[in-house]
Amino acid sequence: MAGRRKTNPAGSSNDLRGDVLRVLGVLKVATADQIQRIAAPHLSFRHTDKETPSMRKTARTAAHAGALSDLRKQGLSENGGVTTGGETLRNLTVKGLEAASHELRRPLWEMGGPARGAGSTGAPHPMSVNETVIALLRPRPDVALLAGEPPEALAAAQAAVKSPPGLGNITSYATEVPLPATGTWNAPGRGGAQADLVVTARQDGVPLLFVEVDNCHESAEELADKLEKYARFFRRQVKDTDGQERPMWRTRWPAPGGQLGYDMPHPPVLLVFHRIGARNPDLTVPRLTDLTRHLWQGTWHREDGFHTYDGKIPIIATGLNNLRKHGPTGPVFLRFGRTDMQSLTDAIGNPRKDAAHARAREAQIARQAAAEAEQQRKAEKKAAEREAKRPACAQCGAKFPDTRWKAARRSPEANTHWHPSLCEECESHARIAALQAEQDERERREQEEAAAAAEAARKAGRWLARFRT
Repeated sequence: MAGRRKTNPAGSSNDLRGDVLRVLGVLKVATADQIQRIAAPHLSFRHTDKETPSMRKTARTAAHAGALSDLRKQGLSENGGVTTGGETLRNLTVKGLEAASHELRRPLWEMGGPARGAGSTGAPHPMSVNETVIALLRPRPDVALLAGEPPEALAAAQAAVKSPPGLGNITSYATEVPLPATGTWNAPGRGGAQADLVVTARQDGVPLLFVEVDNCHESAEELADKLEKYARFFRRQVKDTDGQERPMWRTRWPAPGGQLGYDMPHPPVLLVFHRIGARNPDLTVPRLTDLTRHLWQGTWHREDGFHTYDGKIPIIATGLNNLRKHGPTGPVFLRFGRTDMQSLTDAIGNPRKDAAHARAREAQIARQAAAEAEQQRKAEKKAAEREAKRPACAQCGAKFPDTRWKAARRSPEANTHWHPSLCEECESHARIAALQAEQDERERREQEEAAAAAEAARKAGRWLARFRT
């Protein structure tokens, strides 16, 4: 291959090796096929011209097999045996886990240890866990990367894109997570559990989900013992960095609390049954439901019409085949204590309580709106009554504004030109007219006085003239 270098003799790119590190950092042990289906799902729709499924698988996984070869030569990965189907298992070394922690942006202590020895018996359980991850994740192909492929391949890719969505991305998952009932995260003590899978996909309505995968080898009693260990871990309290006692799981995973103070359920646990073993999950689940009733059964509130699950574990069951077919949004999840199959978000949630709270909120909003409407009606009625009392100008008929109305109630002293029954404009005209009339009256009186004085002077002059003669 052109461009191969001594450090990467298989010719893999940094991005391709980064994809492999991220997937193996989460899954711990996987096949090239599983890595490709997660990291580059579009490749599943290429090489359709190959004659056999084996040849098609070899072709579509060639790039990731090359990346694994380069990582192995760099001491980051190693071959870990073969599956029962004959596929080579791959896992990371200690050095590879450190590199993966940088790719996943996780602290090294969360990465766990190398999965050496997992493939000594074909790794049937890790393979089922990986298939559960793929079924929950439902990686979607990038159709733009399939230009030039046959029409049937493009149609299949487009159908996959339009299929129900999955949960989160590969960084939303973690496998083989210790749940210490005693000890610490790094050094768990006895009595704890180990989650096969932990999912944190808040953006898809699943803030925290613990998953147990059973290949139908374990009895209901064995599974019940595991769930008891989960309950013990969920109840464990530790002192947080602020000095407050909190459930230990909350110091690692952020998750919303209950909507009400009396309803604080534990995180949900999903049981995924893969029909490999001889046990029938249709018989196991009813027995397990009875054995764990004290862990999951809620309190019925007849008046409100819903259960609360304070201190209880939502336990849900599904089959891997149904999960592959319908995904997490399909009605293939049965929550213990319920009879209807639901989507994952409905199964881990409390739809009846949510609906009751929604109705209560709507009723509260309606009451508040009615109170505001009544208040508005009273205000409008009061305003209308006030308007009915508002005086109008006796001359032009215009309604008084508030300032004029208020002024009209006063009785100014020594104001001979005050007209409380007139508006300001008409009063102004009346005042001007009154002042003009006063001015005219003064001028008339002055003229009359002047005329009277002139007449008196004329008479006095005639009398003086007669007296001299």
